[in-house]
Amino acid sequence: MEIGRLLTAMVTPFDDEGQVDYEQAKRLARSLLESGSDGLVVGGTTGEASTLTHDEKLKLFAAIKEAVSGRGAVIAGAGTNDTAASIELSQEAERIGVDGLLLTVPYYNKPTQDGLYRHFEAIARGTRLPCILYNIPSRTGVNMTAETTLRLSRVPNIVGIKEASGDLFQIARIIDDAGDEFRLWSGDDAMTLPILAVGGYGVIAVVSHLTGAQMHQIIDDYLAGRTADAGRAHRRLLPLMQILMTAASNPAPVKYALNQVGFRVGAPRLPLVEPEGDAAERITAQVRRSRIDLAVTV
Repeated sequence: MEIGRLLTAMVTPFDDEGQVDYEQAKRLARSLLESGSDGLVVGGTTGEASTLTHDEKLKLFAAIKEAVSGRGAVIAGAGTNDTAASIELSQEAERIGVDGLLLTVPYYNKPTQDGLYRHFEAIARGTRLPCILYNIPSRTGVNMTAETTLRLSRVPNIVGIKEASGDLFQIARIIDDAGDEFRLWSGDDAMTLPILAVGGYGVIAVVSHLTGAQMHQIIDDYLAGRTADAGRAHRRLLPLMQILMTAASNPAPVKYALNQVGFRVGAPRLPLVEPEGDAAERITAQVRRSRIDLAVTV
């Protein structure tokens, strides 16, 4: 399965009792692929992995894989801050039939760079699936350096990285030295075009819940040399990207926005809460100003 340039970091729909709504998750997965996404990351940060149980994750992976029926890649969020648990979850996800794994830099533990290397190498060695690393120091408290990423790029089934460090020097070095087969996806919607400009492959996005076709067009235009068109489209989406990342902790804003456009995904689980007051008003206003690509299904 080709992983693709535009992956949506999919939210996990909950019902009114706060339980995973697997049928609505299937509908959302299909709608995201129909509105421009090449594939989906399931059970990642945006999918509220930290509050999903082990069994909920496995059931969600299976439900989404069944729903998309080979029309797009399903990447399972299988990285935790426990190496042994990550290996176990990765192997179970492989048995379910997902197309790849997203492995986050361990949070809270604050490992050394050698610890990071050994953590990811152990997970990759425990599965045959393609593995995408995820560097997001704002959430994990640790930046995985270019040197460590380059070491890991030589592990056969580590195929790329989702980079959300915001450091273009680091990102450019990875792209320069890792080789053509190693892909780098932006992990920050607003950095999509700058990262494409230094040789990045694509983006694992949040805003693509709402504007998948437009995000894909930005990538297509840039790759075809229509850089002015890509720049205009990127600038047009920046206010929506910004509000989804700053109004409250992700994924609370994008879940609120999806509910506003009529695609019910419920509230986030505690300790996250729905945006209220000024934050809610700003999200609603920006969504109304934006062109929405997502087909709403009930």
